[in-house]
Amino acid sequence: MFLDTLKNIFEGNKELFEGLYIYDKWDWDTKYPVIKIDWAGDFQMLESLKDRAFDIFRRNQEKLGITCENTKNPSSCFDELIQKAYQKHNQRVAILIDEYDKPILDVIQNQEQAIQNREFLKGLYSIIKANDEYIKFCFLTGVSKFSKASIFSGLNMLVDISLMPKFGNICGYTQRELEENFKEHLEGLDLKEIKEWYNGYNFLKDRVYNPFDILQYLDNKMLDNYWFVSGNLGFLIKLMKEKKYFLPNLSNLIVDKKLLDVFNIEKTDIEVLLFQAGYLTIKETSKVSFGTIKYKLHFPNKEVKVSFSDVIIEYLTNQDPLLEKENIYNTIRWEGQT
Repeated sequence: MFLDTLKNIFEGNKELFEGLYIYDKWDWDTKYPVIKIDWAGDFQMLESLKDRAFDIFRRNQEKLGITCENTKNPSSCFDELIQKAYQKHNQRVAILIDEYDKPILDVIQNQEQAIQNREFLKGLYSIIKANDEYIKFCFLTGVSKFSKASIFSGLNMLVDISLMPKFGNICGYTQRELEENFKEHLEGLDLKEIKEWYNGYNFLKDRVYNPFDILQYLDNKMLDNYWFVSGNLGFLIKLMKEKKYFLPNLSNLIVDKKLLDVFNIEKTDIEVLLFQAGYLTIKETSKVSFGTIKYKLHFPNKEVKVSFSDVIIEYLTNQDPLLEKENIYNTIRWEGQT
């Protein structure tokens, strides 16, 4: 949603923003060519990743009204696409990349394939640096945070805004925004209950609501795990089982800032994945010796906590989580009576 908003801003679609904050703060007469990359697909083999890259660049060529001659090497095709878009439209290019790390995370349990996909992406993204003079703006989203050395070699102009307080509310609704902008949709609804289920994400500014959940809930008027079921937690649960991860740690997890800063294929930290994927969020921060910052992590809200428990129960028992929770409850109650 956020990338689509940026796309329409750079393309100069002024009519979509009438009545909104940016309407009188942007030069709508200047339209920029936009290259949008969205890694949807199956990347179990490197060839499928290359094919997907060509499909993405082909669609962008059609939209921008240009034709690239290189059809053998995806990186060369990307390079040509950027330069021809600049030449045709006489404006520097905006590049928007959604889920830049998906081809890696999709195969994270297959380390060899994950490394192959990473090296391919590293070569592809290096084209951005090589074409700096033709680029107006570049924005990337993703789950994990790879070091610049491992995947963004040379891209020293990238700025990570993940935990910058001034951008802390950019991907969620604050309490005020919810109550002001959705006022007519909230009549008769239990705001306290909505907050317990969907609020709680913290990126070092205000606690914010998951926007996907809010929009789904206001449409259906039913409390449900809308965002949680849209993801794939299976590989994380398998990693926990393989590493014999002590699950009670998740209720009071304290980590160093460096742990949250970098994701490493060769050494997969479950805490890093859980935080970067949104299953855990920051509860509070504290400074210790030498200015080091520690983060206390926890489940952001009821949706994630309940859904996470259900997934673990189902995976470990291969049974319906509702039935198993009832059995566990009855067992505890019976033991308590004896």
